[in-house]
Amino acid sequence: MQTKSMLAFLLLQAGFAFSQDAFPKHTLSINAFRNPSIGLEYQHRNVSVHAGYYPTNFESGVTTEFLKAGVTYWFLPVDKQKIPSSFYAGASYLRGLTRDYENENAVGFEAGFRWYAFKGMHLRLGVIALASEGHDVKVNPTPSIGYSFSF
Repeated sequence: MQTKSMLAFLLLQAGFAFSQDAFPKHTLSINAFRNPSIGLEYQHRNVSVHAGYYPTNFESGVTTEFLKAGVTYWFLPVDKQKIPSSFYAGASYLRGLTRDYENENAVGFEAGFRWYAFKGMHLRLGVIALASEGHDVKVNPTPSIGYSFSF
């Protein structure tokens, strides 16, 4: 069993080292729609932090609003662009602003794909699972559009 654990650890480290070099050292993104939030995101190699405003619809026609901050891990880059398209997984803290979540804390776990369509313009398609005490876990799609600058 110890050999399997060591092999898994080495493969994980090799994947981390490979994907880390594929990403620019510094990237700043302006996100104009829901994923991860309407706000800013700073990425260093394959890890980013974000903060902003997050609107979502748990039911049709009813928008619930949050402030959102979190961290994202980027992996499996799929092209050779200056900023590569890639998969991501992340975790966030959310603070409810409206409806049943007003002044309540929540956590979100996300996964998806970010595609660089043209230069710094990117589109994301993902899914979030949002959990808060006293509420059922909600799962929603998280589309996005934004623009990134690498430096």
